[in-house]
Amino acid sequence: MSYIDRSLVDGEKVLYRARLHWVVLLWPLLVAFAVGALGIAFLVVVVAPSLRPHGFSGALGVTGLLLFLASISLIGSAVVARNATEIAVTSRRVLIKTGIVNRRTLELLLVRIESIGVNEPPLGRMLGFGTVVLRGMGGTPEQFDRIANPLEFRRQVQSQVEGVMAAAPR
Repeated sequence: MSYIDRSLVDGEKVLYRARLHWVVLLWPLLVAFAVGALGIAFLVVVVAPSLRPHGFSGALGVTGLLLFLASISLIGSAVVARNATEIAVTSRRVLIKTGIVNRRTLELLLVRIESIGVNEPPLGRMLGFGTVVLRGMGGTPEQFDRIANPLEFRRQVQSQVEGVMAAAPR
């Protein structure tokens, strides 16, 4: 069960879930590819006797295996980090949780949201990601980078804020 599902109070419903964009995996994948290719090259040198430098086959094999395993763990940690971020708009609040070991949570009541901003770089507009900045009444801005479909997230938050404000007694 996810953090968001465990955090719901009676009568509260999740109306929209967002997540980090796949672009957060891009740099880890590129680095892992380079490290993994180097590791595989070392392993090929060990296997092909004509390419093997004299006396280094064991050390190159171990180094190649370690580099290859490091590339796999780099990819795995990036995927886990992406999936460890939960973002949701509920009928009462906005919930954001990041991290596994060092967990950071933000739970902002819809009636307390002062503003929500979206920053999209040109590449973000083309690929569909951006930075969302939430500001509660009297609070400091909370920034969340590389959110997938940030304009839809903002639209969902705004529609819920308007609904809560319309239902509030005057």
